[in-house]
Amino acid sequence: MIVEIFIKNMVCDRCIKVVRNELCEAGIEVKDVELGRVVYESNNKIEDAKRLDKVLKVNGFELLKSSDEILVERVKLSLLRLFENLPVQKTGTLSSYLSEETEYDYIRLSRIFSYTENTTVEKYFIKLKIEKVKELIQSNEFNFTEISRLLDYSNLNYLSKQFKNETGMSLSNYKKQNKNLRSSLDQIV
Repeated sequence: MIVEIFIKNMVCDRCIKVVRNELCEAGIEVKDVELGRVVYESNNKIEDAKRLDKVLKVNGFELLKSSDEILVERVKLSLLRLFENLPVQKTGTLSSYLSEETEYDYIRLSRIFSYTENTTVEKYFIKLKIEKVKELIQSNEFNFTEISRLLDYSNLNYLSKQFKNETGMSLSNYKKQNKNLRSSLDQIV
């Protein structure tokens, strides 16, 4: 029987690799792995579920069970995908983008997200953007103006203000520190 499960805290390609390798090593016949989702074939659903749960917990992942948890994870992964290829390619508003990606009415998904995560979708998106700004600053490939354009900010001043509000320091001060002060994407709430 083919089983589809949804997983919390998968945020990058390395997560996909770890989950695929660990599940295969545990004897689970994996068919497909993508961010937040695994499809596998099971001859013994109860035994496989136990092995799967153990593998996920050991590696810092969590099996999602409720439809609300799955929807929240889909929203997070949709937002993360925006930053895979720069410049950010989002036409229209954040709400229309997420409605299209998740096939849910934005009001409903926003309400569920806020209730589940204790923050709004918009605030979560800002935190993701700021983490991407930190990454781009540390890469030393782009200046601040280029970073603001890559991440779809209307102008550098808006990025600067948002960065200061989120981190408590200016873009220049962050760059001068030359330290990795980034948060893990699975820890952003």
